[in-house]
Formats: sequence, C-alpha cells, structure tokens
Amino acid sequence: MDLTIPHLLYGLFTLIIIVTMIFRKGVVLPTLLGTFIIAWVYKGSLIDGFTAIFNANLVAAQELFSIFLIITFMLALLHSLRDLGADARMIQPIQKMMVNGHVSFFVLVGITYIISLFFWPTPAVPLICALLVPAAVRAGLPAMSAAVAIALAGQGMALSSDYIVQVAPSLSAASAGIDAGDVADKALVLSLIAGAVAILLAYLFYRKSIRSKDDPYNEVEAAQLQTADGTVNKPKTIHLNTWSRVFAIVVPLTLLGVVIYMLYTKLFSGSSELVGGDGAAFVGGVAVILLLLSTIAFGKQHALDYVSNHITDGFVFAFKAMGPVIPVAGFFFLGSPDFSGRILGVEEGPALLFDLVSSTGEFLPQSSLLAALSVLIIGIITGLDGSGFSGLPLTGALAASLETSSIDSATLAAIGQLGAIWTGGGTIVAWSSLIAIAGLCGVSVMDLVRKNFLPVIIGLLAATVIAVFFL
Repeated sequence: MDLTIPHLLYGLFTLIIIVTMIFRKGVVLPTLLGTFIIAWVYKGSLIDGFTAIFNANLVAAQELFSIFLIITFMLALLHSLRDLGADARMIQPIQKMMVNGHVSFFVLVGITYIISLFFWPTPAVPLICALLVPAAVRAGLPAMSAAVAIALAGQGMALSSDYIVQVAPSLSAASAGIDAGDVADKALVLSLIAGAVAILLAYLFYRKSIRSKDDPYNEVEAAQLQTADGTVNKPKTIHLNTWSRVFAIVVPLTLLGVVIYMLYTKLFSGSSELVGGDGAAFVGGVAVILLLLSTIAFGKQHALDYVSNHITDGFVFAFKAMGPVIPVAGFFFLGSPDFSGRILGVEEGPALLFDLVSSTGEFLPQSSLLAALSVLIIGIITGLDGSGFSGLPLTGALAASLETSSIDSATLAAIGQLGAIWTGGGTIVAWSSLIAIAGLCGVSVMDLVRKNFLPVIIGLLAATVIAVFFL
C-alpha cells in the first residue's frame, strides 16, 4: 500500500497525541490542529481545512450526544434523591453487615460496584465515604484499605465496563465502527476478571493490617473521618422522611428490575431490542420518570424549578466530564472510513489509521496476544492524562485496525477500554479522581497509588491473556 502525505501526517499527529498524554497534558490542541492540517493537505484547500474542524466536532457530537444525555439523567436522579435524603437511606442498612474488618472490605467492594454501575463512581464516592467508610473503620478495616476497596471496585471494575450507563462502550465502539453492545459485553466479562484478580490480590497483600473489632484505634480513626462535609442532606421533616423511605426502596428495586429485564431479553428471549445504545436509552428513560416522581415528592409547588435545576446540573457535569472528548473523537473519526467522508465532504472517505496499521503489518509478528497487549499498553498510556475516557477513540480505532482472525475488534476495544479507564479513571494515577477517594478517606493519594499499582497491573494482564485465549 502506498502511503500519502495525509497518511504520514495522521501518523505524526497520533504520535504527538500519545506523547502529550504521557506528559499528562491536554490533547485538545493537537487534535484540533491535526484535523485542520490533515484536511487542508488532503483536500488541497485552506477553506476545507477550516470546514473540517467544525465538521469533525459536529460529527463527534452527533455520535456521542446520547452519552451526554444518559449522564445528565442519572446525575439528575441522584441529586433529586439527595434532596429527599433517600440516597443515604439506601445504604444505611449495609452498615449492619460490617461485623469485622475482613467482611467490611468485601462489603465496600460490593456496594461501591453496584452504586457505581448506575451512577458512576465520582458522584457515588462522597456518599459511600460519608456513610460506609466510618462504619468499616470501626469494624477494624484501616482507612487505607477502605480506600483501596472503593477505588478498585468503583473507578476500576465498575467504570471500566460501564455496563449500565454505557458511555465507555459507546466511545470505544464509535471509533471501531462496531456495535456498542458487543464491546459492553466483552468489557463486562474482562472487567470482572481484572477486578476479581486485583481485589483478591489487594486483600491478600494488605489483610495483615486489618485490626480486630475491639482495637481502640478503630474509634480514633473513625472519628477523624466524621467531618461535616455537607455531602449528604438529612431529611428535615416527617413528610420528607416518609418519602425518603419510599424512594430508598422504590429506586433500587426499579433499577434492579431494569437490569433483570435487560439481561432476560439478551440471554433468554433472543431479542436485540435493548442492545447497546437502546439499553442506555431504556435506563435513561426510567431515570427520568423516577426523577419526576422524586422531585414532585420533594416539593410539589416547586417541582418545575427543581427538575430544571437538576437537569441543568447534570448537563454541566456531563460537559465538564466529556466535553474535551469531542475534539479527540473528531480527530480519530477522521481516521475511520465510516466518518471521514462526512468530515471531509467527500463521498468515499479515506481510512487513514487503518491504512497506516495495515502498512506496518508485514513488519510485525502476526500474533493476537501481541495485538491485545499493544492495545492494552496504548490504553494505559492514554489513561495517564487522568481522564480515562479521552483515549477511548484511539483504542477503539486501533482495535478495528488490529483485528485478526483469532481476535475480533470488540475484544480488542474492550481491552483498550480497560487499560485506559483502570489507569485514568482513578486507580493508579494520582492526578485523577483518585484524589477524591484519598481525601474523603483521609489517606495520602500517593500511598494509595502505590497500594493499587501491582494488583491493578496483574489484573489487567490476567484479563488480557484470558481474552486472547478463551474469549
């Protein structure tokens, strides 16, 4: 295959983006500049270069806007539950299960994983740390071990699959040109493998630091965590106490019913009705109805304003979290023939990234394990920016290019997704949302990174090897 100047420029800017991520700098500037220059050279027109920047971001926004909506609705629901105090009531009974430090470690893992699947770990962490960590510490679990459990279960295992909200699978699948449901299924299995290995290793490594329930230091450490941080609003009236009890039961049961129905349609009915984006739309629609009901319960006379405020706050959070991903996705969409035509304004767009990878294929060993490890390493590198999501368009695009007869693009995309999110989502880089966990648990973020590092890396390698030889 003969590579053209646009191919070489695309490869150059891809390397620049990767190096920029390694140095933990923003990649929006090189992606926008790269889009402009590549389109200018490809079309031979300066005007077309300017147009391509806008088109690339527009195409990316159109493809990814469903992601912004689902984040918005789930966050709005969480905020409305916080108004009622129902968010606190949902997990208060869990405190009674913490009979000792060993049990508390796995209780934290389970509850963090479940809540993070529905609401994402970042919004869920303050609630968990405020209500469950002090109880776990009183039972004998050191605050550092509690922070490890929350990070591995939430920022790692739950976020890397993102099976319910499906933001990550949608980003990975969009660049790979495949169905998000396929990536989500593979990512769920691999995230559970990586999580099980990492969490078990973390427990085995640090179990000797767990104290007995009668240790007097438990109360001392727990007292240090009991600070008035304002993250949990207490119900103020009998009316709100009544509704908080109601929604503390209704919301978990409803969301559980949604999951059971989605699994049933996928596993038993053979229906593809709720696959990928349709499944996320179903979850989002249910969240909106729950949002309306909980807002009306909080204050009928102000319900219209409350709903608007919660949705606005949800959009603000969504754009802060995902806004920088749009220009990055636009650049990597430019390298895919599925989107490059729309960006460049031509009938048949070039496959810049695919052509680059294909041209080097004869110089590389034809190994599915090498391809999987390469995507994993690229995913880890892209996660060094502390986001975890900005690199998914790149790993998705590479997955489509590196697909072989023995490993499909959905599996490769899921591997890259795991590498990016376990790293940047908040388990092994100190400049990520891991800072929030460390701060709320009162531990050093650098010490937490060191505690997480070895279990996470071993877990990711184990999941990758299993994906290559058994999936």
